[in-house]
Amino acid sequence: MTTRRGYSINTLIVAVSVFVAVGANLPFFRLASLTFGSPAFLASLFTYLAAVFVLLLSALCHRALVKPIVVLFLLLSSILAYFTGTYGTVFDSHMISNVFETNSAEAGDLFNVRLLLYVVLLGIVPSAVVWVTPLRHLPWREETSRRLKLVAAAGITIGVNYLAFGGSYVAMVREHPEVSNKITPTYALYSAYKLAKRSMPVGQQPYLKIGRDAAIPSTDVHRELVIMVVGETARADHWSLNGYGKATSAPLAGKDVINFPDFWSCDTYTSASVPCMFSNLGRAGFTGEKARATDNALDVLSRAGVAVLWRDNNSDSKGVAARVSYEDFRGPDRNPVCVDGECRDVGMLSGLQDYIDRQSGDILIVLHQMGNHGPAYYKRYPKEFEAFRPVCRTNDLGSCTAEEIHNAYDNAILYTNHFLAKTIELLQANDHKFETAMFYVADHGESLGEYGVFLHAMPYVLAPDAQKHVPAVLWLGKHMKDDVVVESIEQRRQRRWSHDNVFSTLLGLFEVRSDTYDPGKDLLEHRDETVAHSVTRHPVLR
Repeated sequence: MTTRRGYSINTLIVAVSVFVAVGANLPFFRLASLTFGSPAFLASLFTYLAAVFVLLLSALCHRALVKPIVVLFLLLSSILAYFTGTYGTVFDSHMISNVFETNSAEAGDLFNVRLLLYVVLLGIVPSAVVWVTPLRHLPWREETSRRLKLVAAAGITIGVNYLAFGGSYVAMVREHPEVSNKITPTYALYSAYKLAKRSMPVGQQPYLKIGRDAAIPSTDVHRELVIMVVGETARADHWSLNGYGKATSAPLAGKDVINFPDFWSCDTYTSASVPCMFSNLGRAGFTGEKARATDNALDVLSRAGVAVLWRDNNSDSKGVAARVSYEDFRGPDRNPVCVDGECRDVGMLSGLQDYIDRQSGDILIVLHQMGNHGPAYYKRYPKEFEAFRPVCRTNDLGSCTAEEIHNAYDNAILYTNHFLAKTIELLQANDHKFETAMFYVADHGESLGEYGVFLHAMPYVLAPDAQKHVPAVLWLGKHMKDDVVVESIEQRRQRRWSHDNVFSTLLGLFEVRSDTYDPGKDLLEHRDETVAHSVTRHPVLR
């Protein structure tokens, strides 16, 4: 039925486009003004952005779809505006993937009053206005004619702006992507399109088994017990082992750990960094698709005869533990150290001695931490570890001072170091039966408000060092040191290392011989087998 009462659809499209260009894009305009400074170019950006939104909505809004599409556009823009404005989040395809992988507990940590206000003021209220506003539906031919004129006007607006400021637009896209990727919601929509396109099946990639020759040499008659701790969201410059002013690493004092101060992550988010660190692809050759279709370090070690167990207090193993024993410690049914819905990392040590006693060969245990997962850092540690005060007691980091945010984050770092100390104590209790070692490395770092950026997952090329420079620590039991050239440790630990070195380091700790093992990528220098096993050793055999 055709009615000529109410507002035209074109009027609604223009009004919503202008509203979103202003209300949801203040972080974009703020950064653009700091980068370019020209008021004329900023005015051009506003009309350009509004015109782009007009084109987008003109393509989608037809008849019965008009109001649902506009409401969805407004709600999505309000949510994206909150995270872009509050945390400096960049919604590239990796971040969109992270959104879909976020579990309910992680999502709950992100909900707060400020987010609610953004959604209400920029999403729900204007959506309600749109929903009750009567629209004038014109005959098909007239409606199409007017829509084409609107599209033409928007296209001309974009063209005129580009002709006037083409150099600045090119510079913003090519030289200052940190500005253009703040545009809400189109950059997120573009990223979602890229992710969907990349995720479309293009033929099953054949699974590649590597290290088929992996074996423990007959000369190694002693059992190894290694615990690898995969940290979460820890940055190297907040560890007192690396010179930080607060004693965040105090629990490791006297533990004789080997600290690697110049260690770098494969990426800035868990779902890439964790599979990357266990693969032999290296950061340069890593893709999620390749990693899923290729054996990782756990597979190679398992093939060599090592018993592998993955315990998880995080979201999951990101596919790394798909072919080894896996235990979920995120709930009180298995984790005995849970308070108010928060299960502690130290609970993953529960029952490990019994597991160790039941194995007959070499053992690798991987413990995947909750660590410093933000923004609710204050939840990541027990009350007794609140050594640094005052702390930020909310997930709305924008409402806290820098000191409060850093203190809450540092308390969680302190608790991680306590957890590592407890792990070492477990290994020390088994040092008479095994060659023991602990290897800790974080998956990525974290921004704590520097340059207006919070959290992590920025594109690697744009990410600050705080999101890429991570802590890494090794502890070697007294018998494991027999296999290592101790004299080279001090010099080697000062080198620049990365997640690319995890694969060969794990194989080296178990003395696995394989064409996939690269001694040049091993953090440690191992003695020649013949020399190593001529040393007087403990009596425990395989």
